[in-house]
Amino acid sequence: MVRFPTWKIILVFIVAFFGLAFAVPNMLPSGVLKQIPNWLPHKHMNLGLDLRGGAHLLLEAEINVAVRESLGSLRQGVRDEFRQKPRILHRNLKVDGNGITVEIVKDTDIEEASKRLRRVGQGMNLDSNGKVLALSMTETQLRERRNAVMEQAMEIVRRRLDETGLSEPSIQRQGSNRILVQAPGFSDTTELKKVLGQTAKMTFHLLAPEVATTNAKERPGPGILIIPGVQKEQNDNGKRLYYLVKKRVEVSGENLVDAQPSVDQNNRNVVSFRFDAVGARKFGNVTRRNVNKPFAIVLDGEVITAPVIQEPILGGNGQISGTFTPQESKRLALLLRSGALPVPLEIIEERTVGPGLGADSIAAGKIASIFGLVAVIVFMALAYGLFGLMAVVALVLNLILIAAALSMLQATLTLPGIAGIVLTIGMAVDANVLVFERIREEVRSGRTPISAVDSGYQRAFSTIIDANLTTFIAALLLYMFGSGPVKGFAVTLGIGICTSMFSAIMVTRLMVVTWLRQKRPNSLPL
Repeated sequence: MVRFPTWKIILVFIVAFFGLAFAVPNMLPSGVLKQIPNWLPHKHMNLGLDLRGGAHLLLEAEINVAVRESLGSLRQGVRDEFRQKPRILHRNLKVDGNGITVEIVKDTDIEEASKRLRRVGQGMNLDSNGKVLALSMTETQLRERRNAVMEQAMEIVRRRLDETGLSEPSIQRQGSNRILVQAPGFSDTTELKKVLGQTAKMTFHLLAPEVATTNAKERPGPGILIIPGVQKEQNDNGKRLYYLVKKRVEVSGENLVDAQPSVDQNNRNVVSFRFDAVGARKFGNVTRRNVNKPFAIVLDGEVITAPVIQEPILGGNGQISGTFTPQESKRLALLLRSGALPVPLEIIEERTVGPGLGADSIAAGKIASIFGLVAVIVFMALAYGLFGLMAVVALVLNLILIAAALSMLQATLTLPGIAGIVLTIGMAVDANVLVFERIREEVRSGRTPISAVDSGYQRAFSTIIDANLTTFIAALLLYMFGSGPVKGFAVTLGIGICTSMFSAIMVTRLMVVTWLRQKRPNSLPL
């Protein structure tokens, strides 16, 4: 006797109900969706760059900059270590390749210097050539450092894009030092490039007594840097200003926890910022000790403002003023909130996809899906009669479940993803074909209709599982190791396999069992 437990019937109806609930919003206009309460499903499936149009940027990270910075910090650490008592006399301490080299003056200090170098550079390679000691990073350390830099850069890029209000941008790592950014629905890349291309490394410095000059080649004293002002900042003669800034970083931008664009009492555009507890303490100490002295705020190698400290700033809050436009103050606040990039990013590839091309792709995808669906309906009706039409109903539900899954998971539908859906239409009936052909064989062997259906489903089950499982594994591997369009194809294919198995094993079988119980036929319409 054909068996179909009550809990399976309830499961089919629950899945079908929620599938319709999550799929229907895709057929409603945006104006209607805004009126739907938030507790109801109201999300569209996300369309990829090739369907919606938008911006495509390929960024290349200068990861060797991070390695050089790490070696610079290591060099300073070695210098500080050698200054500890008993002091080790040394010379020619410099960065060399992927490490540092130093010459020890006294032979008697070589052993102690080696111990201190091992302590400073834990896990690093230490080599000696007479009095010259070399401390170098291992290949594992270099790889870990580069990976850490790329992960941090991707996170900063993600934060900046989120701050711009972009919906579902795609951020993917390509190779060892490249980041692919796809921003669907973003047609103007000018602002996007400004947001992504700026390092946004901010530091606070005290100025030297001379404060400013127009001579970029002037030789300052020890511990003094010449840093240009912003491009549009000039003196009375129209020459660009350069600031004499003390090299010591008083407060780092890493201590910032918030930044917002605002307007001061003089109606000028400013950026209000707030430090964390450590930054607030440092900022308070610096401003308390240097009242009536100029204080430079340096962003990416330019002095954006150099105000005079009027009074101690103890609350950890401050303002960055300058000749900002509203857009510039907004962008600067965004960059400071999201954090500084660990390394510069260079845009090496840029292109945009118009919404018209995306609309054409969607239209072509719809046509392909409709033709595929119609072809399957005709074939199933001619080949399997009433049972074929039942399989078609299950196929329609299968497409609804795919749309619901994409909407619920907020997965991005791409043009290859549409190809995956079209492929799924063919694969969805494959399980039904296996079952129906098995039922035909059972009927030919002399079984009754009910016995043939029961035996057909039981004996075809393992074949269906094996066929779909192998395809699902392939889709999983494509998703894990693929990128861009390949992932889009893998997503819809994987979802389609899961929904097609459900529709074939559960939905079609429910309809067949219900018909058998009601009609009790002497023969099957196959």
